[in-house]
Amino acid sequence: MKHEGLTVFIVEDDQSVRDALGLLLGLKGYPVVLFASAENLLEAYSPAWRGCLLIDIRMPGMNGLELQRRLVDKGCAMPAIIMTGHGDVESAREAFRAHAIDFLEKPVDHGRLLAAIDEAFSQQAAQRGAVEEQVRLGELMGRLTPRETEVMKLVVAGRHNREIAELLGISARTIEVHKARLMAKLQVRSVPDLVRLCLSSPDGAGGLLRD
Repeated sequence: MKHEGLTVFIVEDDQSVRDALGLLLGLKGYPVVLFASAENLLEAYSPAWRGCLLIDIRMPGMNGLELQRRLVDKGCAMPAIIMTGHGDVESAREAFRAHAIDFLEKPVDHGRLLAAIDEAFSQQAAQRGAVEEQVRLGELMGRLTPRETEVMKLVVAGRHNREIAELLGISARTIEVHKARLMAKLQVRSVPDLVRLCLSSPDGAGGLLRD
């Protein structure tokens, strides 16, 4: 399914607007969860949520911008779409600083809203893919022995086999064996591929190339 695992979390105190948005997005195939206030969403919030936020900026109690700030403080990376009946430049600036995808004035243009949601979902999918890739790389790096890790770091730092052998006090032939084994474990076929992998790995090996 196009939106599998991704949900639009709508926070709107006006019930008629809230229900209309929920109906519109539901008919378009978007999973939705409705909240009547910022406080209600914060009480229910889970770090496992994925998707985007559709937030009214002016609500009784906590307003939409404060909700954005609170969620960012909780480590929430979901993009937000802000709705307002009284837009102003400063509010828009603050919303965008807190990861807003768009700042929509009411009555909300449906085409622009759907485009903003699709952009937000694309961002979430990319983030999820990046996290999964980091987990995979971490698992691959975890297969290496301490000696293989030493050799790998020296290889990606640009050292030749003889230099590595002298630094580690072992033969160049042994370095070749370690290099072959670590490249097999990391599922790479060449030194450039190894460098690329280390640059994106979560264990910090790529830091050698940035120093």
